[in-house]
Amino acid sequence: MNVGFIGLGRMGVGMAANLLKAGHAVTVYNRTPDKANELLKQGAKAAAKVADACRGEAVVTMVTNDEALEDVALGKDGIVATLPKGAVHVSSSTISVALADKLTQAHARAGQRFVSAPVFGRPKAAAAGELNLVVGGEPAAVKAATPLFEAMGQKTYVLSESPKAANLVKLSGNFLIASVIESLGEALALVGKGGVDRGKFMEMLTSSIFSAPIYKVYGGLIVSGEFEPAGFAAPLGQKDIRLTLAAAEALRVPMPLASLLRDRFLTLLAQGGENLDWAAISGLAAKDAGG
Repeated sequence: MNVGFIGLGRMGVGMAANLLKAGHAVTVYNRTPDKANELLKQGAKAAAKVADACRGEAVVTMVTNDEALEDVALGKDGIVATLPKGAVHVSSSTISVALADKLTQAHARAGQRFVSAPVFGRPKAAAAGELNLVVGGEPAAVKAATPLFEAMGQKTYVLSESPKAANLVKLSGNFLIASVIESLGEALALVGKGGVDRGKFMEMLTSSIFSAPIYKVYGGLIVSGEFEPAGFAAPLGQKDIRLTLAAAEALRVPMPLASLLRDRFLTLLAQGGENLDWAAISGLAAKDAGG
C-alpha cells in the first residue's frame, strides 16, 4: 500500500520501519525532521508537511496526545483537508474517547474513513513487530487497513464497528497496567522494609502465581529502578489516567483507584519525574514508608 506515517517517536519509528519491511511504500512526517533519517535510509520518503503524507490509500498517526492529533488531523492542510476520498486514517495514538468520536464524524463528512487502532506494547515490541492492536471501525475500512495491522503487530483484536470503543479499551488497559505498577510498588515497599530481598520476591512471584508478562516486565523495572530512558514517559501515563477518568465521568462510572493513580502521577511529576518511565510511580510507596 501507499501509506503515510505521521509521528516518529520511540513507538512510531519502529512501526513505520515494519511497514517498510513488509513492502509498503511509506512517506513519513515528523515535526522534528531528523527523526526520519534512519527510515529514509530504509527506503521511506520524507514529507515536508502533513499534506505530503496524505496522498496515498492510508495514513497512520502515532502522536503524543489529543492536542497533537487535532493539529495534524483537523488543522489547516491537515489530514481531513487533504486525504483522498475513500482513503483511511488509522489512529494508533492513545487519545480521548471524545476526540475519536470527533474524528470519526469529521472524516465521514469529508468522504474518508477513520479507524482507531491503539496499541499495547513498549518500544522494543514496536521495533520487533510484536505489538497488540485494538481496533474499532467500519468493517470495510478495517479490512482495507488490515495489511498495515499485520505489518505492525503480532495480533489484531477487532472489537467494535465504532472507533471510539477501541480507545475506551486502550485507556482501560493502561489503567490496569498502572494499577499493577502501583500495587507492585506497595508490595515491594512492604517486603523490602521487612528485610526481604526484593529481587527474590519478584522472582518467586513471576515464577508462580504472577507469571504474566506485565508482572515480569514491570517487576524487573521496579526492582532495578532503571526508569531512564523512559519507554513510556510519566507525563503520558498521567495523561492516560486523566483521559480514563474523563471517559468514566461521561459514562457515570466511579473509578476510585483511577483517582488514586492520578494523584500518584501528579506527585511524581511535582517531584521532578517528567523524564522518568511511568513505572517510577512505584517508588512513591517506598518514600511514603520512609525508604
